[in-house]
Amino acid sequence: MGWGGIARVARATGLAISTVTLGRTEVRGGAHVDDVVKVRRKGGGRRRHEVVHPELAPALEAIVAPATRGDPESALRWTNKSTHALSDELLSRFGIRVGDKTVARLLRESGYSLQAPSKTVEGKQHPDRNAQFEHINAQAMDCLKHGIPFISVDTKKKELVGNFKNGGREWQPQDEPELVDVHDFPSDAVGKAIPYGVYDVAANNAFVSVGTDHDTPMFAVTSIEAWWKRMGAERYPQATKLFITADAGGSNAYRSRVWKAELQRLADKIGISIHVSHFPPGTSKWNKIEQRLFSFISINWRGRPLRTYETVVNLIGGTTTRGGLVVRARLDRRRYPIGRKVSVKEMRALNIEPGSFRGDWNYVVRPRASAEAR
Repeated sequence: MGWGGIARVARATGLAISTVTLGRTEVRGGAHVDDVVKVRRKGGGRRRHEVVHPELAPALEAIVAPATRGDPESALRWTNKSTHALSDELLSRFGIRVGDKTVARLLRESGYSLQAPSKTVEGKQHPDRNAQFEHINAQAMDCLKHGIPFISVDTKKKELVGNFKNGGREWQPQDEPELVDVHDFPSDAVGKAIPYGVYDVAANNAFVSVGTDHDTPMFAVTSIEAWWKRMGAERYPQATKLFITADAGGSNAYRSRVWKAELQRLADKIGISIHVSHFPPGTSKWNKIEQRLFSFISINWRGRPLRTYETVVNLIGGTTTRGGLVVRARLDRRRYPIGRKVSVKEMRALNIEPGSFRGDWNYVVRPRASAEAR
């Protein structure tokens, strides 16, 4: 192979240069492949660090234990210290010189693994949490059984519109990534996109209204009304009631007077009763729209800069799944001022019936007779 051949063979085979040189010398001396025999006895070679240093494993455990995360009794644990830091600490504290790769191997053998944080802690749970889940499930099953429209509503995370980096990656020609701004300053944005979604659980389709002003109860109910006009009324022409599941806070909060007043306006307009059930505080991730719609929207636009509102609407509208999800989207540029108040007198005029269980979370907004007469 000429000059440098030994080094190339060593790199290709993973053998030491001295071993390759020795083998070449043997071949030149007349050795044949049939003459090669295993010369290392069983158990030969350099012994592992933990054999040479029996104190290594206890020392490593002593260093890792205070920083161990997870249940010490479980088969899967993890630490926030890097293998390089652990290697240095073993040398400084115990005088054991060991490489970071050996430390990594010992950690794996002790049941450790690399893990990302998992969002599972929901904080203090409401005493009626499970009972409310069971109530919502019973209502939902009844709606699906009898063909009653059942929708899940929520506001997706607001997005800055402009030449900003969007999380994730997409296929691009080699070394030709999308060029975006270094900083995501709100002052450089075209505006803010506020996607409010309405997901029809039975039909597996959705309507998303992309607002440009404020996420208010008026905007939320207007989005629900737009879904009914464009999709719901056609699919459920004989409907006499509508079942909505929503979060406990935000623009559709159960304590919001404006939210309830707007629902009354909608009930009066479309002439059907609106049954509402709110998820307990801190449990918004269980709302169907989160897993069935918003997660797939995020996947569809990952890695793509949301430079214009039209881009946002098109990417939302182009979201599909193998399960047949269909999404329609529109841009809503209307103004939705904040600070609207609903007086006690106006609240008394609403035709709202609290549910038998947790009437603040479960209630029915019925059309008012005067509105039906008109």
